[in-house]
Amino acid sequence: MAPTNITLLLIFFFFGIVFTQSGLEKVFNKKDNLDFLYEVLGKTFSKPLILIAFYNITFLEVLSGLLCFVGIFEYLIYQSLAIGYWGLIIGAIALLILLFGQRMSKNYEGAKTIAIYFILNAFALSLF
Repeated sequence: MAPTNITLLLIFFFFGIVFTQSGLEKVFNKKDNLDFLYEVLGKTFSKPLILIAFYNITFLEVLSGLLCFVGIFEYLIYQSLAIGYWGLIIGAIALLILLFGQRMSKNYEGAKTIAIYFILNAFALSLF
């Protein structure tokens, strides 16, 4: 197995864990998550917009995480990285939406964390 493919599989696993856990935590702890978002973002965005963003981010995170996990199995069975690639693309979109919200709400510490994830994501995409 080529070192590049090993690196991609490890990154798929990383984002599979990160996005699946984050998305499912939003699903199973919706009220607390929304209360937090209304508190943090409520001065910058309206409640309906926060709710729409919440559902979109939740969907994108769960989808990205699952695609990254499936991408690992796809590679092991078919030696294809296509599904994992799309998991990374969808994850990058989710990260950009999250970054936008953090920056608009002036939560620069939160934005820094998202930037670190985005750098890893961009690095992985550059390996294709």
